[in-house]
Amino acid sequence: MLFLFKFMLKKPIHIISFDNPFPPDFGGVIDVFFKVKALHEIGFTIYLHCFYQDRNVVSDELKAITQRVFLYKKNRNPFFLFSKFPFPVVCRFRDELTRNIATIDAPILFEGLHTTMILQKTNLANKKFLRLHNIESNFYAGMSKNETNYFKKIAYHFASKKFIEYQKTIPNFDHTFSLSCFENDIVKSMTDSVSYIPVFHGNSIKNIDGFGKYALYHGDLRLADNKKAAKFLIKVFKNIPDYQLIIASSNGKKLVEKKSKNQSNVTFFELQNDAQLNNLFLNAHINVMLSFQKSGTKLKVINALFKSRFCLINHNMVDDEQVLNLCELANSKEEFISKINQLKLKSFQESERRNLVLESVLSDIDNAKKIEKIIGYEI
Repeated sequence: MLFLFKFMLKKPIHIISFDNPFPPDFGGVIDVFFKVKALHEIGFTIYLHCFYQDRNVVSDELKAITQRVFLYKKNRNPFFLFSKFPFPVVCRFRDELTRNIATIDAPILFEGLHTTMILQKTNLANKKFLRLHNIESNFYAGMSKNETNYFKKIAYHFASKKFIEYQKTIPNFDHTFSLSCFENDIVKSMTDSVSYIPVFHGNSIKNIDGFGKYALYHGDLRLADNKKAAKFLIKVFKNIPDYQLIIASSNGKKLVEKKSKNQSNVTFFELQNDAQLNNLFLNAHINVMLSFQKSGTKLKVINALFKSRFCLINHNMVDDEQVLNLCELANSKEEFISKINQLKLKSFQESERRNLVLESVLSDIDNAKKIEKIIGYEI
């Protein structure tokens, strides 16, 4: 009994990630990194397995919150495009992963369906849990629709079709942790073993009231959906010449400057680090965000709610009603123009109400404890 008690205190777990989560500088890996950090803080012993393309360094930050980190280079064999399995899944398998999993008897948390090819190769006795990052068939269909590169458009189209079939494996997991209410409802139609666990984000509560100086849009402008959003907002601000829009990204300068030519109220800010983005949040008055594809609550909204003032979004950005109630809503160009003209004159005085909701819904530690309970490690 004493041995069992000591074993339970260690709470070992394998986490298989679709990418190296440090630095946590884009949506998916932000959720992975801060989930690992929160699980470590409540006593988990973490064996982290990461597939990577370029991010092949195990940082001190990862070493500090894990027992061991294993790296596996993705196998991007072009012939995998002809597999019955989606390419993002089939490229993430190495025999070493199977051997490393076998050395430690512990439950496995799969970060997205992308990481589950091992289950097509090996019969694992471990308890299996899935963190569902997207309804991938919908996600890749949206990527295909918005993509302008013909080869990528076709590749995304076929990935979407293959994921329709592959998603039928979701009920095989002991439990699925969905990232959004939208995804949770879809998985509930397949299995009762699903729980909504919001995104892990690493933010802390701040009080930022009063007026900011400008409107802010931030996002990775390599992604088709974000490019489309930036173009939309440039057109919106053409009708609001007396108010400044800053578009912040680590890429996309030429696109923004071309589309905003002769618009002195639109500025591109080239991001080099998180400190710059945090400073932009601090001084922004209105965070303008929209998406042309529905895939749950977007992390950029969560970051803006924790770090800035007004959040003006369209209906595709958030699907959690409690989070949605903290935002202003607009869907058409005309609605965005009207809302921005209202908010630019209004002092933000919502920090206290907002922080109560953020603490109750989006606490990383509380959400890690929910995972702990479902896995069966809660004492």
